[in-house]
Amino acid sequence: MKFEDFVHLHLHSEYSLLDGAIRFDDLLKKAEELRMPAVAVTDHGNLFGALEFYQKGLKSGVKPVVGCEIYVAPKSRFDRGEGEQEEASHHLVLLIQNQAGYKNLCKIVSSAYTEGFYYKPRTDKEYLSAHNEGLIALSGFAGGDVGHSLAGGNAAAAEKLALAWSKLFPGRYYLE
Repeated sequence: MKFEDFVHLHLHSEYSLLDGAIRFDDLLKKAEELRMPAVAVTDHGNLFGALEFYQKGLKSGVKPVVGCEIYVAPKSRFDRGEGEQEEASHHLVLLIQNQAGYKNLCKIVSSAYTEGFYYKPRTDKEYLSAHNEGLIALSGFAGGDVGHSLAGGNAAAAEKLALAWSKLFPGRYYLE
């Protein structure tokens, strides 16, 4: 595969505390050097750097794809169960497709802090069902519920979850 054919779709910047250290200028410079047509930044639970990344990306000539790696509560975003922190949420990556997606991702992230915060800013499938227009979803690797089920040896549960996500994001859900 040539670099010109590759686009990072799950990448964390310095705005993902404890998980990323990439600065936008360095990222975009390297993407230009490698002739990558686009790159996504999907910081954990926030859009703090989205505007800066988008503006710098437009100036660089590398298409900026804005997204967020959100946390999804297993049941309701309002549930503050007795479980461990690791059981309180699973990962899901959302990428903005268009203006409607931008507005919806802003709503999802804001609501995750104001309504769903439990260890981390969380949302739930109910909220995602009402606010998924214009968004592309990625399974969230091993931190997602599909990956978690596969790692636990439960392929049937992983398939059921992937099918449910693909119905929630019709034609816009992809496995990492």
